[in-house]
Amino acid sequence: MTTQTKPIKKSVKRNDAAKDIAASYNAFKDYKGQFYTGMKVGRSHKWNYDKGIWKETKVTPERWELVYDVIKRRAGHAPEGSGVPVGTAYHWFILSHQYVEKLNADDYTTSMIGLKFKLAHKRAVTNKWSTSDATQRKHLIQILKDFIDELEREPEKTVPIQLDFEYKGKRYGGVAVPVMSSCNEGTCLQLDIRLNNKHLGVIRSTKDGWRMTGMKQGLISAIGEQINKWYE
Repeated sequence: MTTQTKPIKKSVKRNDAAKDIAASYNAFKDYKGQFYTGMKVGRSHKWNYDKGIWKETKVTPERWELVYDVIKRRAGHAPEGSGVPVGTAYHWFILSHQYVEKLNADDYTTSMIGLKFKLAHKRAVTNKWSTSDATQRKHLIQILKDFIDELEREPEKTVPIQLDFEYKGKRYGGVAVPVMSSCNEGTCLQLDIRLNNKHLGVIRSTKDGWRMTGMKQGLISAIGEQINKWYE
């Protein structure tokens, strides 16, 4: 007669691991004197977005209003015990660059890079947001003021690095725009790259050198060398 000893032990281990992950997620953490819960600062999520609907209306010569609706899906699976309960909701405010290039009469490439800020959340067990609409508006105003102040106070973080070099017989010119959240004491570890009037994406400093997605490493290293010279 067989016993259930091993399966029970494995189940216990999985439950213990889930409890540890949940405890870690919900534990208070300190970031420069600011206490928070949830995912640790520095970690990242990767999402796949379904085919969504983006609607935009031109309201002035330089201003558009947009609405975007889509379901996003986690690339992979959330660790058991992590994250918030189903039904939790968030209100975010996004500041972003959008780069587009026309391919034909109907199609454009699109890439975006920016920041998002949490204005409020709603727990799954209640139908009430964490702050009122008026408080959210005040918070948004303060976010924008702080962002402007950061741009003006620390210009070295935001001034584009001029790129001008030759690689395999071809001349390249453009800019590397610092991603502000990656900057510390005047040095930035992520920069948005535009070369020869084309947006290429974000280059990132890693322990193994500079890296980018969708480009040959030789050109990436050449760009990284230009950035290193700037920060020397």
